[in-house]
Amino acid sequence: MQGIGASIISTIAVIVVILLGIFLTLIISKILSKTLLKGMPSSFILELPPYRKPQLGKIFVRSIFDRTLFVLGRAISVAAPAGLVIWLFATLNINGMSLLSIVANFLEPFANLMGLDGYILTAFILGIPANEIVLPIILMCYLGGNTLVDLEDTASIGQILIQNGWTILTAINVMIFTVLHFPCTTALLTIKKETGSWKWTFISFLLPTVCGIVICMCTTLVYNIFV
Repeated sequence: MQGIGASIISTIAVIVVILLGIFLTLIISKILSKTLLKGMPSSFILELPPYRKPQLGKIFVRSIFDRTLFVLGRAISVAAPAGLVIWLFATLNINGMSLLSIVANFLEPFANLMGLDGYILTAFILGIPANEIVLPIILMCYLGGNTLVDLEDTASIGQILIQNGWTILTAINVMIFTVLHFPCTTALLTIKKETGSWKWTFISFLLPTVCGIVICMCTTLVYNIFV
C-alpha cells in the first residue's frame, strides 16, 4: 500500500503504540501502588522558599554547571566507552564472522519470538547508552559496516529495512519495544542519583523491558494466527 492509505495506517499504528505505552504506565503504576509501594507515602509537598530577587549571574552559572555540564559529563562518560564497544563488535572477527554477527545469530531465535531479528535485538542492547543510536546500529549491521550509519533519506532507510526482511509486524514490534524497553544509561544514572537505590534502578530497567518483550511476543502470536 502506498500514498495516503499507507500514511493513514502508519499514523494509526504510531498513535496506538503511544496509547499502549500510556495505558501500560497507568496499569503498572496501579499494580505497584498495591504491591511494592503499598503503605509508602504518596503525598506531594512543595515547600516554597522565601522570595528573593533573582540574580542572573548565579542562575546562569548554576544552569551551566549543575544542569548542562553535569548531564553532558554523564553522557560523554557513557558514550565514549559505548562507541568503542560498538566498534569492536563490528570490527573483531572470529572464524571470518564479526562478533556483532555472532551475537546477533545467538539472539536470533529469541528475537524471532518477539517478531524481530537478531540484529535488531543486538542494536537495542548496544544502544543502551542512547536510544537514538539504535536505528544507526541496525543500518550498520545490515550494510555490513563498522561505523554508525546516519541516513536522512527515509526512503533509502525504508528500502534497506525491507531488503533485510522487515514486515509490518517487524515495524510495529520495533515501535512497541522502543516505547517499552530499558531507559538509556544516562536516565538510569539519574534514577540512581535521585533514589539512592540500586534496587529501584534495576526495577526501572527490568519492568519496562519485560513488558516490551511480553507485548511483542503477544503481537507476534496474534499476527501469526490471523495473517
